[in-house]
Amino acid sequence: MNQNEKPYQSLAWIATGILIIAASLASFVPELEYHHWAFISANTIWIVVGLLWKEQTVVVLNTGLTLIYILGLII
Repeated sequence: MNQNEKPYQSLAWIATGILIIAASLASFVPELEYHHWAFISANTIWIVVGLLWKEQTVVVLNTGLTLIYILGLII
C-alpha cells in the first residue's frame, strides 16, 4: 500500500465504477430501470467503505442516497 493510499481503496474504486455504470444506464436506457439496482449496490458498497475508513460523512451521505433509491423503487 502506498503512503497516500487508504486501505480498501480498490473497493472504493469498484463502487465508483458501478456508480458510473448506473449513471450511464439512467441517462441512456432509463426504461430498463437497472440503474436503480446499480445505484443501490454502489452506494451500499460506499457505506461499507465509509465504515471501514471510519468516515461518518461518507456513511451518512450514501445511506441517505441508498434510502432515496429504495423509495424510488417502492413509489
